[in-house]
Amino acid sequence: MQNMKKLSRGAYEDTKGFIRVLETLLEVLILTVLYYIAWMKGYPLSYFAYKGKYVLMGVYALLALVFFQNSDCTMFGHLHRLDLVIGQIISLFLVNFITYFQLCLIANQMLSPIPILELFAAQILVSMLLVNVYAKLYHRLYAPHDMLLIYGRKRGVELKIKMDARRDKYNISKLMNAEEGFDAIRQEIPMHDAVILNDVPAEIRNDILKYCYRYRVRTYVAPKLTDIMLRGAKINTLFDTPLLLVKGTGLTPAQRVAKRAMDVILCAIAMIPAAPIMLIVAAAIKLEDGGPVFYKQKRLTRNGREFEILKFRSMIVDAEKYDGAVLASDRDPRITKVGRIIRACRVDELPQLLNILKGDMSIVGPRPERKVIADEYTKDIPEFPYRLKVRGGLTGYAQIYGKYNTSPYDKLRLDLMYIENYSLLLDIKLIILTLRILLSKDSTEGIDKALENQKLADELFRELEGPESEE
Repeated sequence: MQNMKKLSRGAYEDTKGFIRVLETLLEVLILTVLYYIAWMKGYPLSYFAYKGKYVLMGVYALLALVFFQNSDCTMFGHLHRLDLVIGQIISLFLVNFITYFQLCLIANQMLSPIPILELFAAQILVSMLLVNVYAKLYHRLYAPHDMLLIYGRKRGVELKIKMDARRDKYNISKLMNAEEGFDAIRQEIPMHDAVILNDVPAEIRNDILKYCYRYRVRTYVAPKLTDIMLRGAKINTLFDTPLLLVKGTGLTPAQRVAKRAMDVILCAIAMIPAAPIMLIVAAAIKLEDGGPVFYKQKRLTRNGREFEILKFRSMIVDAEKYDGAVLASDRDPRITKVGRIIRACRVDELPQLLNILKGDMSIVGPRPERKVIADEYTKDIPEFPYRLKVRGGLTGYAQIYGKYNTSPYDKLRLDLMYIENYSLLLDIKLIILTLRILLSKDSTEGIDKALENQKLADELFRELEGPESEE
């Protein structure tokens, strides 16, 4: 019986992955055919004689596939449909932008962009249609996983509140405290499709994970900080005993030089379209209350060095004289009318392009914190300063995969994942994903939502452990 369950679980996951690959390849094929039609109708074929055009079609399909994979926009049934569509639109824009100039180079003249724009419009419609079809197919074929959440402390329970927002994919039907013991947990596991381990003590976590691995039970593990450090470790095979080398130095000198070069080049390019937007925002801020356009604030960057971060002012003048250095909530009365708009669109961060050119920040990296707030977080999380092994960033793991309401501990985990897995390709992927996040409503949830989640988690923990329970 146990063997049959193992086989069915393996086949289940293999089938899901196979269908998703077929869906992606079919969509790329359709988009490439549309490109060929636009090409045939819009540009003289004399430029593309013989079979060279088929090579270019292959290049187009490969570009589309690479951009789709690096913008996470083929995760049908996993991400929200709107996120998938936005990701595909951004990817197709970049692919068509590159392809247009590729065709101009081949033709040795500037071609009309109209056929490419018409192609882009048609592809958007196809993308919207296929994303909806694929998402419906996923939810029709696959019921939400029935999951067992095993937690350690109260912080572990909060994950259920977050996952309940995606009941179309996850159904946490039971919670168990790790203190109930391995034997009780082992008896419960076969009754569920998957297991979640969150904030579980290391010894029992290892026993549970080995058991699940042995019997092919789908297992989600919230990593501890040491787990993340090991992920970035270098493998040493000099001896017959494998060793993992954890340096803890952040980026290598070569990586820092390459990252800085990319920052300067991309930032200089970004200033071209950003300049007119910045002028409009500056005028709007000045016209509203006559106060200063920029807001300067000391933040921490690499090695704990302080610098003045630049932002468009989104609050009333001298806002901190009233409440001190506190995070703004969604309905904070200190936020101006213009401020609400630019904060929602993240336009208030644009002046930080100047911080990047100056060398205080990077395009991608942990979000710089104020020293007073960082010190407060460090009281509860002594490892919080580990984020300062690299320059602070305009965007990063915590901004893309987290939200405004993400807890400091989760932000630290996300930032360490970035540091320990750093590469230039990862930076490029995160920059592409940032464009999608800017248009996503979920990413702008504020402190009010965090407090609501914490309240629900507290109530659930008291219900599970009793009114006398303590963290």
